[in-house]
Amino acid sequence: MSVVTDSVAAPADATDMVSVRAVHKVFGHGHDAVHVLKGVDLDVARGEVTVILGPSGSGKSTLLRCINELEEITGGSVVVGGDLMGYRKDANGTLHRLHPKAVAKQRSRIGMVFQRFHLFPHMTALENIMEAPVQVRGLSKRAAKKRAMELIERVGLSDRMDHYPAQLSGGQQQRVAIARALAMDPELMLFDEPTSALDPELVGEVLSVMQDLARSGMTMIVVTHEIGFAREVADHVVFMDDGVIVESGPPSAVLDDPQEQRTQDFLAHVL
Repeated sequence: MSVVTDSVAAPADATDMVSVRAVHKVFGHGHDAVHVLKGVDLDVARGEVTVILGPSGSGKSTLLRCINELEEITGGSVVVGGDLMGYRKDANGTLHRLHPKAVAKQRSRIGMVFQRFHLFPHMTALENIMEAPVQVRGLSKRAAKKRAMELIERVGLSDRMDHYPAQLSGGQQQRVAIARALAMDPELMLFDEPTSALDPELVGEVLSVMQDLARSGMTMIVVTHEIGFAREVADHVVFMDDGVIVESGPPSAVLDDPQEQRTQDFLAHVL
């Protein structure tokens, strides 16, 4: 499957931060190929919080990874902030894969928080937050430290800035990971089941940081099983199953009055 060229364009609505068009993702080849995303369309407006729900294996995390260019799409297009992700179009309209450095530059505008925290174990919380702005953006250590101290205060961990990851709870580590993503001043934040690896009593502290972020106007796409968070914080809820978007709309519609049987079955199971 080749990359679809005729669907590639800046988003029709300039207010959209993310415009996903007819995105396919196939892993493997031939008889071993697994078709994980099957023509996904998704628009996320600037300042909007979109929550993606769905069973394991439905393609939710793969969709995030395709938006962030951690996975190369098999077909379709992804536009973030008006930029076509991963490709450039020449005068004839032909697409060319960008150099990895150019892809990395695009990706630096997008913050991503994973299930696992991926903190550097040999660095303190503050040093973890400072690392990317210094190494990737060339910020001075002084400027990076000032920004890191603001962010660590924002996630409520000023008293833990000199602690190493092993000295922090899972919830604290995830809050450091959020601060680290914010240190690059992203236009878009992606969260891939950020609370699923946490003990239940630690989930709230991470969700409350995310709520604060949403209130500040950050554009966010959140893959989660936290239905309460989706109900309270999301502008838009998307239900995915088997590589397609089955249903989407405001939380009140999708969560309280789902139209599709698959959505109804899923919500009955998780609720």
